[in-house]
Amino acid sequence: MGSLSGKVIIVTGASRGIGEAASLALAKEGATIMCAARDGKRAGEVAQAIVAAGGVASARACDVSEYAACEALVAETVGRFGRLDVLVNNAGVIEPIASVAESDPAQWARNIEINLTGAYYGIRAVLPHMLAHGGGTIVNLSSGAAVRPLEGWSAYCTGKAGVHMLTRAVALENADKGIRIFGFQPGTTDTDMQVTIRASGVNQISQIPRENLYPVAQPATAIVYLCTPAADDLSGGEVNLRDDAFRARIGLS
Repeated sequence: MGSLSGKVIIVTGASRGIGEAASLALAKEGATIMCAARDGKRAGEVAQAIVAAGGVASARACDVSEYAACEALVAETVGRFGRLDVLVNNAGVIEPIASVAESDPAQWARNIEINLTGAYYGIRAVLPHMLAHGGGTIVNLSSGAAVRPLEGWSAYCTGKAGVHMLTRAVALENADKGIRIFGFQPGTTDTDMQVTIRASGVNQISQIPRENLYPVAQPATAIVYLCTPAADDLSGGEVNLRDDAFRARIGLS
């Protein structure tokens, strides 16, 4: 029996990167996974990999910037699996990488729609079910950019700063109602987003050599941990994978 046996978990942005790795790791611990992403075909392939490994999973195309899509995702998850215990709010984009003066307004707004409004939509869609059934867990993918401005990343930094405050607001309103919520900063991780960042050549993050990036398995390990009762004392705040004490706590060197 895995540490998450019997739990039903929605992972957004599950088609690649941290979302894919987290989906596989959570399933390995016995959780049932609903893999959600704009690329429904790729999300379906991740779900198929889970099933092929002996797990239980399904997939659905979902654009988190549309609240109706998030509602439908929750309804299908509960209808198919009978419950919903965890939301991993992982979907996100980095673009536009540009100075404020040169940024495309539509692309900037789209970033906020996905990274911030999409995180809110996911939480808004799952909370009524969780509250009606005694609680649940929400893991919001945060970033060091939530608290530190970076050149060319005004949209991303602003969106993640909003997610940081959203995490705190949800904790304030619901901590006594069984809701555990975490802002999780995964650090610089080897994903497709980092390929885009390196190609831009903008700010110091783009200069980090690929060999110095965290493999996706490390943030996936942290997300699994946050979904267990062992992380109860961390609820309501930001958890940083770069923090040595936290890394030791979850068994990473």
